[in-house]
Amino acid sequence: MELKLTPALKAAGLGAIAGMRTFSAPVVVSHIYSRHPSKNLDNSPLHFLQTIRTSKVFKVLAAAELIGDKLPFAPKRTNAGGLIGRFAAGALCGAAVYQAGHKMPVIGGLIGGTAAIATAFGCMFLRVGLGKKTRLPDAVIGAFEDAIAISAGTAIAKQL
Repeated sequence: MELKLTPALKAAGLGAIAGMRTFSAPVVVSHIYSRHPSKNLDNSPLHFLQTIRTSKVFKVLAAAELIGDKLPFAPKRTNAGGLIGRFAAGALCGAAVYQAGHKMPVIGGLIGGTAAIATAFGCMFLRVGLGKKTRLPDAVIGAFEDAIAISAGTAIAKQL
């Protein structure tokens, strides 16, 4: 039995994914809506998410992020720039889900952005703690985080 996600849970879930990997959540949204457009996004500022070009750009950015996150000089996700990017990605995805569902996009944006910030900090603390406890290299723990983000994105995509 599959859990039916409400728009709020979709927005929060996409925000959580953005908190782990900034561009992974926009990949999910743009991939689905570029192939299955929503009439409710057609005349909105979020219409660009429904283009194949946008979908491809987000996929390239997400792939670069998956690699870059494992590098020793990768910036901390909790730096101001990282948090702003994660909030923006979560807000964008939450707003799109709400707009597509004919709901107030600002509410979805706030849910998605807030979930992104909370998850960014939560995953940072978890990643540091796991590294200390298990002595696994950070890149290995990062790969597990990638798997979680991709799996969650796939699950949410099935309900967009």
